[in-house]
Amino acid sequence: MNILLTDYQLGILLRNAAEMGAKLVLSRTGKIKPYLNKSEAFRRYGRKNIERWIDQGLITPRKDGNQSAAWRIDRIEVEAIQKSLDAMLYI
Repeated sequence: MNILLTDYQLGILLRNAAEMGAKLVLSRTGKIKPYLNKSEAFRRYGRKNIERWIDQGLITPRKDGNQSAAWRIDRIEVEAIQKSLDAMLYI
């Protein structure tokens, strides 16, 4: 199966891959937080998107403790979902 990409589509894929690589390195070196809290994730990606991705099992929220503890979302996980959806729009 051959998929032909235009220069524009290839540029978008390469840009997304470079951004993901940079965020992964920054996260692992401690320059940016590896996790987003709930309100931060809602603000960046939209409440409905985050809740839908959790319901679909695409991202996994992690709790810091028991009962009323805040939950976190892995930054790389949510970025990968967003970038893949972005790429699907252009291909």
